[in-house]
Amino acid sequence: MGAVGADPARRRRPAGAGALAGLAAAFAGLALGELAAAFVRPEAAPLTAVGGAVVDRTPAAVKEWAIRSFGTSDKLVLTLGIAVVLAVLAAATGVLAVRRPRTGCALAAALGLLGAAAALSRPGAGWKDALPSLAAGAAATVALYLLVTVVRRPHPTAPGRGTGTWPMDRRAFGRLLTATVAASAVAGYAARRLGAHGSAGATASRADLVLPPPAAPAPPVPAGADLHVPGVGPFLTPAPDFYRVDTALVVPRVDADTWRLTVHGDGVSRPLTLTLPELLARPLTEHDITLCCVSNEVGGPYVGNARWLGVRLADLLREAGVRPPSAGGPADQLVARSVDGMTIGTPVETVMDGRDALLAVGMNGAPLPFAHGFPVRMVVPGLYGYVSACKWLTELRLTSFAAYDAYWVRRSWAQQAPVKTQSRIDTPRAFAELAAGRVAVAGVAWAQHRGIARVEVRADGGPWHEARLGDSDGDDTWRQWVWPWEAAPGEHTLEVRATDGRGAVQPEERRGTLPDGATGWHSVTVSVHA
Repeated sequence: MGAVGADPARRRRPAGAGALAGLAAAFAGLALGELAAAFVRPEAAPLTAVGGAVVDRTPAAVKEWAIRSFGTSDKLVLTLGIAVVLAVLAAATGVLAVRRPRTGCALAAALGLLGAAAALSRPGAGWKDALPSLAAGAAATVALYLLVTVVRRPHPTAPGRGTGTWPMDRRAFGRLLTATVAASAVAGYAARRLGAHGSAGATASRADLVLPPPAAPAPPVPAGADLHVPGVGPFLTPAPDFYRVDTALVVPRVDADTWRLTVHGDGVSRPLTLTLPELLARPLTEHDITLCCVSNEVGGPYVGNARWLGVRLADLLREAGVRPPSAGGPADQLVARSVDGMTIGTPVETVMDGRDALLAVGMNGAPLPFAHGFPVRMVVPGLYGYVSACKWLTELRLTSFAAYDAYWVRRSWAQQAPVKTQSRIDTPRAFAELAAGRVAVAGVAWAQHRGIARVEVRADGGPWHEARLGDSDGDDTWRQWVWPWEAAPGEHTLEVRATDGRGAVQPEERRGTLPDGATGWHSVTVSVHA
């Protein structure tokens, strides 16, 4: 009988309804934030902005672990992780708001402010980037307030009356919850449609782009460069299979018709601002170049070889009046900036020493894919990507290493990083089960801008055997290799090492990727059965 006359304020308010209210409010906020981002830029969407800020502040060692563990799916894993954390926070906020509405709503608004701060902290961000997260916080706060108001309002005929539980109007709550989710879904759909419409111009500009023929075409790939060994990829890596390692949670889709490149800074006597047609009007060079990510562990997959088409960077810099430090130029660093604010610092001396450092516009005979930097990216043979391969390029600024640290340098990576000599066993795979007899041990080796002179393989720590090399396509590309191994029954460990074109043997000592690339011999263990 005491429960019948109990003060409603003493009864247990339903935590489950509060959690649902918090989740629905978060959904409403994210949907409106995505819609607002469609009018600002995709990178300003709340989840993307927070994810980018997390990437910016994650220690280098943790980033390397994520790349090793999840590969190119690291961005998806990060986004899903943030979504799960947000869902837990939203549910907890809803439960809190049922008991303390002002505190819960204040927390929802604070999450919006946190998203805005994350958006403003991103490289190249402007004040407009905060608007989607602010809109998301406001929408979530209003939705949460309306939902918990229904939860907290006692209903005289609701189930639970007289039982000590809160007599909530479940039908009213259900109607409002459904309406909130439905409205959020409509807003989210509208955001996707607007986003697709906004990128339609970029998609059309790429589809319409016809690349001019190169003034300096690359010679045909030697017939013997590709050894056609099963288990070893093609000599030229198809664009869909080319590795992608960057910090962009959303791939920028740049409209070639509105793209501009500026060249300015120390020692630039003739600053340049170029459109894509103006860049394409210059003589184009075609060159086969192997790119490698500094995050590539010994034996790792983050290396690829492609035929690139572009303007020689040294020619463009000389047009702007730039001199290398060896000729008295004041700048020793070229800072490339992408449309999403990423900065990459490259030695001026390196890009002007005669190698085919390119502002690339084409990859394997087609315009650059969006994921690989359309419409223009940098490609510098002999340097790891984090100090050379800026994608979605929009600015080149001449400065010094003493005056400016680019994005990755501020995160414990070395200022300068020539590619280290590496070799990899692609077949047989680690822990493969093999039949006794002759087995083709094969893979690739690379030492860009020095070339590969020799590859050697050994089994079980025995003598080294020289592998047969594929024909060379120049010092800036990898070389395939193969060694016929007479495999006897038992468990065996195979190792490989390479010697570059200058006679330096790949070092045996295993070191991690920080701060300037991994070293060590790649090995695989296999089992051979009679």
